[in-house]
Amino acid sequence: MSRRLPPLSQLRAFEAAARRRSFKLAADELAVTPAAISHQVKALEELLGMALFERRTRQVVPTAAALRLLPVLSESFDRMAEGLAAMSAARRVASVTLSTTRAFLTQWLMPCLPAFHAKHPEIELRLHADESPVDLAAGEADLAVRYGAGPYPGHDAVELAEDRFAPVCSPLLKLESPRDLQRCPLIHFEWRRPVADMPDWNQWLLAAGAKGIDTSRGLRFSEEVHAIQAAIAGQGVALLSTTLVHDELQRGVLRSPFGPMLGGRRFWLLQHRARQPSAACRAVAQWLLGEAKARRKPQGREVPAAAATRRSS
Repeated sequence: MSRRLPPLSQLRAFEAAARRRSFKLAADELAVTPAAISHQVKALEELLGMALFERRTRQVVPTAAALRLLPVLSESFDRMAEGLAAMSAARRVASVTLSTTRAFLTQWLMPCLPAFHAKHPEIELRLHADESPVDLAAGEADLAVRYGAGPYPGHDAVELAEDRFAPVCSPLLKLESPRDLQRCPLIHFEWRRPVADMPDWNQWLLAAGAKGIDTSRGLRFSEEVHAIQAAIAGQGVALLSTTLVHDELQRGVLRSPFGPMLGGRRFWLLQHRARQPSAACRAVAQWLLGEAKARRKPQGREVPAAAATRRSS
């Protein structure tokens, strides 16, 4: 259907003037001058061939024809505004900043991100990776995943995973017992923020009762992720977090050929109590907790790292 309509600028000027009963108020609403409103209304009257206002001193009064036209235009402009607002809202995305360690981001979060974005396309998840904790109270991040024993004063802390450490290596190395470590390089990595009682090869060998293995030899990395990649490449056997190599163990690119496991710390999801979480923030937290629950499975015999240390004394 062909639509032969007056210019939109004339219709907007008329609708605002008729609704406000004033050229000046209409001008203020549309951010133009009263003279511009008067000009647009006069052009519309000439186009329609009829008067739309009675001009009085400091007042304009809509004619009967104008009063018939006004509700039609007002409703149309309201519907246009609602439609444009809905489009704008659909394009807006909520932003959530999640802070975590580099290893947790690479090993735990990255494989999950496509599923998260498919489920929550309206949320822009910003990932901040650093070993140093951020200040959640100051708004440096909305949520944080941290590794430790707690407590975390001023924060709501929910456990994501209780960590365990075990020897892991490529299946190609065909390790069957701790004795095989004598012929295989050990892979080490340095904790960036040293924590007491964290597992290392000396503690594991004591817990396993294995002797005659030189822990000073092997490969050393400053990043846990690099130690994981070296193990996958078959360059040796590494004592690694089973939480962080969960997917590699599931896919079979890594295996844990023997025990025991050493207990580690816990991964916690933190949020500061002073900051009210947004709906997007709650959605991210629920997603993380759901992913953590899906990954929890019974594991092998565990020996606390502290106990292994005491056994040596």
